[in-house]
Amino acid sequence: MSDDGARTVRAGRRQVEIRRPGKVLFPGGGNTKEYTKGDLVDYHRAVAPFMLPHLRGRPLMLDRRPDGIDGPTFMQKNTPDGYPDWITRAEVAKEGGTVTHTVCDDTATLLYLVDQASITLHRWLSRTARTDRPDRLVFDLDPSGDDFEAVREAARLLGELLDELELPSALMTTGSRGLHVVVPLSGTQDFDDVRSFACEAADTLAAAHPDRLTTAARKKDRGDRLYLDVQRNAYAQTAVAPYTVRALPGAPVAVPVSWDQLDDPDLHARRWTVADAVEQARTEPWAGLPSRGRSLGPARRRLAALRD
Repeated sequence: MSDDGARTVRAGRRQVEIRRPGKVLFPGGGNTKEYTKGDLVDYHRAVAPFMLPHLRGRPLMLDRRPDGIDGPTFMQKNTPDGYPDWITRAEVAKEGGTVTHTVCDDTATLLYLVDQASITLHRWLSRTARTDRPDRLVFDLDPSGDDFEAVREAARLLGELLDELELPSALMTTGSRGLHVVVPLSGTQDFDDVRSFACEAADTLAAAHPDRLTTAARKKDRGDRLYLDVQRNAYAQTAVAPYTVRALPGAPVAVPVSWDQLDDPDLHARRWTVADAVEQARTEPWAGLPSRGRSLGPARRRLAALRD
């Protein structure tokens, strides 16, 4: 560590300077542990081999908290001019122009983003090569309160439906309140097609369980029912990346889990933090997921048959 309190970290061929590594980003108190920027650097160095495959080639939106989680929030899409030239950028179309997003292709970039106090990384569901063709579909299981049993039951029901549609799927804690159910896609359909399918699947499930599930976008229309949110499946929308940290007390992490773990009574949305998420990552909970995603054509026909 140098005299100015900076720390230099080697990441592959590069050295990344971490300024003020002792700065507290997650204040402690009570049963909540304190975490500094240096703690987040150590976590991201350890989790990088598991996290980077989910980030490479995807535009990012960054949740930055320079003064810690209790300070101002900066949701950053455009890459600042001052970022090093070795960081990958992707210029993508938006209404009336373009946005140059940061892309995290390596550990050095990941650590640089941590130095910038980027707490949570939100990734696109498509890649830079074809930004209009998502290769991930995400169902966000959003409970009305902190009742995780409702989330657990909704995940089981959705998993059963996806099995009927012969679509492989994976589970992830959000690090907040709910779960994400992720479906790998072939990347041949555009966002409108994918979102339309997601809406049809969610509507089918909600119609079968109207007392427990809803697709109502307005909170006042949901009551105590769990919201099946498919709104992330649209161009330029994002979802929290696997193994990213959430800006909440205790530094909870969005962590992939296996379907078997859904039955674990200790499972909840904030089950893992930066203190133990790497241990879960090493179990490779998504190891059984096919390397190639599916086209939605056959699944759409199966869904139509179920709805008739």
